[in-house]
Amino acid sequence: MDFNSSLPHPAGVISFLDTDLYKLTMQCAVLKYFKDVPVTYSFTNRTPEKKLSREAFVWLEEQVMKLGNISLSPEELQYLKTHCPYLTEEYLDYLSEFRLRPREQVAVFFRPVGDSDLGDIHYDIKGNWAETILYEIPLLALTSEAYFKFMDTDWDYDGQEEKAFEKGMRLLEAGCVFSEFGTRRRRDYHTQALVFRGLTKAAKEAEKKGLTGKLSGTSNVHLAMRFNIPPVGTVAHEWFMGNAAILGDYKSATEEALSRWVGCYGPGVLGIALTDTFGTPEFLRAFSKPVSASGEPVPQPRHRNISTADAFISAAKDFIKDLHPDKTYAQVFTGVRQDSGDPKEFVKLMRKFYDEQGIQDKKVIVFSDSLDIDRCLEYKEVAEAAGFQPTFGVGTYFTNDFVHKATGNKSTPLNIVIKLSSAAGNPAVKISDNAGKNTGDKATVEKVKRELGYIEKDWSEGDESARWGREGDAATA
Repeated sequence: MDFNSSLPHPAGVISFLDTDLYKLTMQCAVLKYFKDVPVTYSFTNRTPEKKLSREAFVWLEEQVMKLGNISLSPEELQYLKTHCPYLTEEYLDYLSEFRLRPREQVAVFFRPVGDSDLGDIHYDIKGNWAETILYEIPLLALTSEAYFKFMDTDWDYDGQEEKAFEKGMRLLEAGCVFSEFGTRRRRDYHTQALVFRGLTKAAKEAEKKGLTGKLSGTSNVHLAMRFNIPPVGTVAHEWFMGNAAILGDYKSATEEALSRWVGCYGPGVLGIALTDTFGTPEFLRAFSKPVSASGEPVPQPRHRNISTADAFISAAKDFIKDLHPDKTYAQVFTGVRQDSGDPKEFVKLMRKFYDEQGIQDKKVIVFSDSLDIDRCLEYKEVAEAAGFQPTFGVGTYFTNDFVHKATGNKSTPLNIVIKLSSAAGNPAVKISDNAGKNTGDKATVEKVKRELGYIEKDWSEGDESARWGREGDAATA
């Protein structure tokens, strides 16, 4: 399926695959272990000055309800079978018959500010984990689309593909391996498609020139299908948060989550581990332990075709052949993803950890926290100097980088998140490597910090209210 930028694309979200890969991989694992566990999710707008009108709210609510009309097409099913062979047959059968039920599972509220037409949006999301896990990405994308369709409208698509090409060339010329991660806070689907087309053109140009940089793909499964490439991604905080809330024992929760992940997919598959759900030091304690598969035989990796996406999704062959019972998660996993806190301090911490573990394999660090080109180049230099293979998941900087036509100044994205807030009736929390990204019930957050000996950290560049600049700032390249 080729992408044609001249073809109109319907508003909203029209496919289950218009999501990030990690939602499908987590849904597969949830179906195996926690199918009927009840959960809730919470929505946070970290840019509260950006509000919606009643007209925007009406459109948004209508689009949310339309999610109930989506089903997996035969073409989409075949794509998943071909390009995502780690997804189990049981899961693909489930997804083929699956339907969201937003009228039962999602309530959208408009909370007006005074007597004005403006207000804040709130979502109540609840249901079984295996069913509701697919709401996060569409709801975030729709909320962003509503804002830029009705509120901030002084923009157009002109130059988006060309801008993406230029960004891609700068990264490729610098030897960066990177992927597009921008679904959640994109301006709309058409923007993301234009951006990825520009990036693929840059990748082809880089290949002609013999550049060492690589575009490994996109986390958006629908776009990956349209370009006939594998999607990229692994796992999100939600998997660790849910396991911990259900288990109720935060000291063993990370190890249990890793064990179940290996139990679902096998060693080395989807092998980038996210470290900061309860702070990276706590994660590393579990990461250093021998691999288990939650009491089950460890599945053997299924056959798949090798692609440039392997920098994100799979371990090198020598990590997974002849798996010895004493191998640790740190040995089996390709590497780790850095998503909060100071990236340079993270590199130092991971180098020290791998050295202490006696691990000499060249590991991957995927950087994914509010990246732009300058940050990618800076972190690349630091990571390579420490002996790592750096890769970059670049999101909002690609898919929501616009200026106001009238002034040429920045039109900034919304900083919005949806996080698991409870599982099995227990609060679900995230305690990241930057205090500004902590989420969940405050009493539980404090309790878990005490249990784990968590040390509060703030990063000077981690201001969540201005991650991509401030409204009206002068545009930058």
